Amino acid sequence: MPPACPSPDLGPAAYALADTGRIRAVTPRRYGVAMSRGPRSGLNAVSAALLAMSRHLEVRDVLKTIVASARDLLDAEYAALGVPDDHGGFAQFVVDGVSEEQWKAIGPLPRQHGILAAMLRKAEPERLADVREDPRFEGWPAAHPDMSDFLGLPIRYGDETLGALFLANKRCPKPQGGCGFTADDEELLSLLAQHAAIALTNARLYERSRELTIAEERSRLAHELHDAVSQKLFSLRLTAQAAAALVDRDPSRAKGELQQVAALAAEAADELRAAVVELRPAALDEDGLVATLRTHVQVLHRAHSADVTFESNGVRALPASQEEAMLRVAQEALHNALRHSGAGRVEVLLDKRGAGVVLRVADDGTGFDPKAIRRAGRHLGLVSMRDRASGVGGRLTVDSAPGKGTTIEMEVPGG
Repeated sequence: MPPACPSPDLGPAAYALADTGRIRAVTPRRYGVAMSRGPRSGLNAVSAALLAMSRHLEVRDVLKTIVASARDLLDAEYAALGVPDDHGGFAQFVVDGVSEEQWKAIGPLPRQHGILAAMLRKAEPERLADVREDPRFEGWPAAHPDMSDFLGLPIRYGDETLGALFLANKRCPKPQGGCGFTADDEELLSLLAQHAAIALTNARLYERSRELTIAEERSRLAHELHDAVSQKLFSLRLTAQAAAALVDRDPSRAKGELQQVAALAAEAADELRAAVVELRPAALDEDGLVATLRTHVQVLHRAHSADVTFESNGVRALPASQEEAMLRVAQEALHNALRHSGAGRVEVLLDKRGAGVVLRVADDGTGFDPKAIRRAGRHLGLVSMRDRASGVGGRLTVDSAPGKGTTIEMEVPGG
């Protein structure tokens, strides 16, 4: 039987091992934390948490990983991390151990008051046997889970406080008087917080860099649209005017001009599509990959004679870069299937495969020889799709032959 509480003279590394039954599988495995049951060195446990944090570049993903890592490492029932704004509230607040239903019932994000405010203002740890008995405790909403023992500390980078991380309700048998968090817990959480500050700072810098890159790219695309598409539209307008002038006196020449209008319109549409496809759609940020793909497929199903279907099995949120790459590959594959293959049915599947996720777009169209397409210099977007897949650590496979339809699969690894 493991001890009810670790001996106070254990150091942080040994402490993480003291009750081996408490090192369990973390619920939010999608954030890359997985601590198996059984003997394991405390150093390895901390190392696993740090590696999990370093895998992500999106701030939201890093925040979730910090919270999941802290909760698991110290075996707490609840964990949360708040990123303060400049108006007495929190710009972001991530929780672990609270269901979505509970979280919705709790209501608005907390303000910077009570213990949370003390951690942010003094930039010092807070370790309490029962938070409810502290004079600074100001209560919580009716739907809030009951919390007693409490350990919190600020996440700081230099002189800046990036957030407030706290744990509540340590999971261990509590004899009379309780067990709660110890000084060794505080030391271990402090170590995690120092590395969390680095991971969070790197993620913020990455997002700012990406924002600048997107702004530069939008400017470049605006120039391309002006220089290419607008010129095509200008030519289209002149050609349409010429056709209108000729339609009565020279119908044959007017027909030729109208054919030119159609060709110019197609070229303009292709150039516009090539430019717009580089932008990240807002729907991904608002609805996620599954909902965005489902909506896109529904639109195509209504607009085309082919039967276009979508199915998703067990796929949840992915890193933003993977979601964007998968959406773009799906759009390109669907475009090819509906525009070039003559397919009567196109099936889109988003499915779990081991720890990863696979996107499959399959059609019953005419198919093609991928090698012949490559030799002819016509890629049907295959080069772009392969680049997108490899850019997020995934791979793209193409299975097609004349008369056999086409199946395109993109697989990305798990977190």
